Amino acid sequence: MTDLLSIGSGGIVGFALGLLGGGGSILAVPLLVYVVGVRSPHVAIGTSALAVAVNAFGNLIAHSRAGHVKWPCAATFAGSGILGAALGAHLGQMVDGKRLIFLFGLIMLAVAAAMLSPRAAAGNPEVRLDRAIAVKLVAIGLLVGLLSGFFGIGGGFLIVPAIMLGSGMATINAVGSSLVSVGTFGLTTAVSYAFAGLVDWRIAGLFILGGVVGGLLGVALAKRLSARRAVLTRLFAGVVTAVAVYILWRSIPPVFG
Repeated sequence: MTDLLSIGSGGIVGFALGLLGGGGSILAVPLLVYVVGVRSPHVAIGTSALAVAVNAFGNLIAHSRAGHVKWPCAATFAGSGILGAALGAHLGQMVDGKRLIFLFGLIMLAVAAAMLSPRAAAGNPEVRLDRAIAVKLVAIGLLVGLLSGFFGIGGGFLIVPAIMLGSGMATINAVGSSLVSVGTFGLTTAVSYAFAGLVDWRIAGLFILGGVVGGLLGVALAKRLSARRAVLTRLFAGVVTAVAVYILWRSIPPVFG
């Protein structure tokens, strides 16, 4: 039953990512804790970070072939973010698991709000890395990496607007370039948790398997429902909000009791 729930949960995350292009990985930790039954929030975070990293690198291949990735900007942002992610993962392991899952509920509310905010499509598709852009990308990447590592999330909802803010590139390029950071941040977090013995490798493998299948289905459906993408995003933001409220409700007694 645990195996089936792991595959199914991974399928839900992969389907959401394929359908909406981001935000779905925020459901990985609550699914592992409340559906699969992973008792330790720290193990759930370490396991989900690994799964998110693998899925991100898989999607990066397609975006790279399409020419959407601005590699110099992406590498600069990811390079500084790795340091932040490593520090964030270390700090996250030091926080009590019950308090960590409560904080995770709060970050989920922020994700839902970010998904509801309109994202400007304007930008420079021909942007090139220079000293001014590099400085901004390093500073912003360090902060975003810290948050990503602390909560064990891909952080695409933060990384895309952060890269656009730091470089001024177009949205499609920011989406493709963000996957470099999503993958490296997730892998950095997963390695930190793995050395601490906080990754369930079997569940991670099954979760990734389900994510691949769900992602293919999500992408196929996204092509048919492209005109309704905004509606789907709002609906998904509502789901994320509902899950966040549930997490906060479950976490308040242990945290403040």
